[in-house]
Amino acid sequence: MREPLPIDDVLPEVRLRIRETSSLVLEAPAGAGKTTRVPPALLDLVAGEVVILEPRRLAARAAARRVAQELGERPGETAGYQVRFEDVTGPRTRLRFVTEGVLTRRLLVDPLLRGVSAVVLDEFHERHLQGDVALALSLQLLRGRRPDLKLIVMSATLDSAPVAAHLGCAIVRSEGRRFEVEIEHAGRADARRLADQVAAAVRKLTVPGTSGDVLVFLPGAAEIRQAGEAVAELATHRRLLVLPLHGDLPAEEQDRALAPASQRKVILATNVAETSVTVPGVTAVVDSGLARIAAHSPWSGLPSLQVAKISRASAAQRAGRAGRTAPGRALRLYTRADHDSRPEHLSPEVRRRDLSEMVLELRAAGHDPGRLPWLDAPAPAALEAAETLLRRLGAVDSSGVATELGRQCARFPLHPRLSRMALEAAARGAAREGVSAAAALGEQRGFRERHSAPPTASSDLIDLEAPERARAQIERILGPSRREPDRDAREEALRMAVLAGFPDRVARRRAPGSNEVLLASGGSATLSPRSAVRDAQLLVAVDVEERRGQGRQVRLASAIEAEWLLDLFPGELRESTEVVWDEARGRATVSSRLTYGALVLEESRRSPGEAERAAAEALLAEHLRADQLIDPESLRSLRARAELVATHCPEAGVRAMTDG
Repeated sequence: MREPLPIDDVLPEVRLRIRETSSLVLEAPAGAGKTTRVPPALLDLVAGEVVILEPRRLAARAAARRVAQELGERPGETAGYQVRFEDVTGPRTRLRFVTEGVLTRRLLVDPLLRGVSAVVLDEFHERHLQGDVALALSLQLLRGRRPDLKLIVMSATLDSAPVAAHLGCAIVRSEGRRFEVEIEHAGRADARRLADQVAAAVRKLTVPGTSGDVLVFLPGAAEIRQAGEAVAELATHRRLLVLPLHGDLPAEEQDRALAPASQRKVILATNVAETSVTVPGVTAVVDSGLARIAAHSPWSGLPSLQVAKISRASAAQRAGRAGRTAPGRALRLYTRADHDSRPEHLSPEVRRRDLSEMVLELRAAGHDPGRLPWLDAPAPAALEAAETLLRRLGAVDSSGVATELGRQCARFPLHPRLSRMALEAAARGAAREGVSAAAALGEQRGFRERHSAPPTASSDLIDLEAPERARAQIERILGPSRREPDRDAREEALRMAVLAGFPDRVARRRAPGSNEVLLASGGSATLSPRSAVRDAQLLVAVDVEERRGQGRQVRLASAIEAEWLLDLFPGELRESTEVVWDEARGRATVSSRLTYGALVLEESRRSPGEAERAAAEALLAEHLRADQLIDPESLRSLRARAELVATHCPEAGVRAMTDG
């Protein structure tokens, strides 16, 4: 017999609404059971698949496993999951939990979503980019060629009225079960390491006489490791079982954190435990007030995750985890004033992320991103920036239509820069090197963790270690390709491929031996001492960090040759000839330049010829002053006499002399 959950009380209304109408908004607090109970409740109402979009891989796996368990089956039968680099589904699967663009990529091959009867968007309040894309595409289908499609938007904290108004549907609310949670803020800002603050909080919450597990919210895996080390001694003394919980853990370790245990547990988790999964037995929460959120820096070159303060809504969700089964306690490692100064909700990702991958996916599927029924439309400038990059990569043409190369790039679960790089490397006989670099950059692992300078090399991307699953999936999509037998030739092919993916990141060393580089996009940066690229005059600045008060630093670089620009991007090179004034020599001269963006690749000067004679004479006349043509002392005397006559004898018609 399955455990009763708060959401069970509203399932009859959910079924009634979805039977009578095409869409529904469901609002229920974390832990109510909406993720695992609502999708199975639709199975006898629709004939095809129910696709559930989850914001995180861990949540998709956990939900599919839980539903399969309640159905008395194994994952991959009726309930399965399909996430980036992993597919646990089968021919009988009707409940498909997906994430990370899987739904969007499915639309690339089947714009009508044949075989899919319902789309469920879970944890929509987090406003992930893929959730907004899925909502817009599903709504477009629903209003157009698939009026039979069912659409359910589920949320824990969202103000549901705008979404319901956008869909033109009803809201069903589940109150859930909530016990009182005592919330305590830090009295003042704490200068200690975050790990040490966590250790002190865990010590406070696990004194003898208390019970229940402790859930600690931290920004990422690195902070979780540090906190684990900080509480290790206390855990031994008090017999605490310290367990990590984040999306990169193997499934067995994730299951261990979520399963009941004989010892009291301290779970060190990212924000995946905020709403996406339920951790049973928790009666106390430690909230760092931080999370890694998707962001876009104009200098990063790729999407990134940045540590930032969470919103007040997220803080409430975290605290609420302590009151799911009994009265609880939450310690916030930040002050009340800090909490009150935070926004109620973070802005949607569609307003703060790089949109290149999303735009390419939509263009490849035949959609115009500017014409979709968005809940919150992307900023026009962000869409234009994405389109501009895609044109430079050759992924879309001048009218915005996806090219054959663009459609190939869209097949990969990668940023267009990386898929373009992988395809170029494969075409030049360096598929394995290109795939490894693309997978490593896409997963953002390893390459930023160097603590000492590596040996001098032509590229920081050579021999990057990539997650095996990521590399294997990219290789499967890429298919067989020829392999250049010579290692040096493969390294050169990889460097050309890097240029193909990052054409706007070309840089030139300011002077031989200098660590300062000039950027084709304008401005300058400093090459990191940890970069292996020490001698190249021309390079691609793959990863650039904007440091407050310190300027920009190139953390990853790859050397290139000037002739490669002509080979790959001949249309970006500009030749110009103009007559300029040579201040040092005091004469007109002809300057010929070859430029790439803001970079001068070649420059030569010569004396004006017959064709430039008129321009040179005009420039000469402009720079020669009157006092260079006559005796200066005589000129001053003449000016004084003219001014005297102009002042005292205006009838003479003499005007005062000026430089004009």
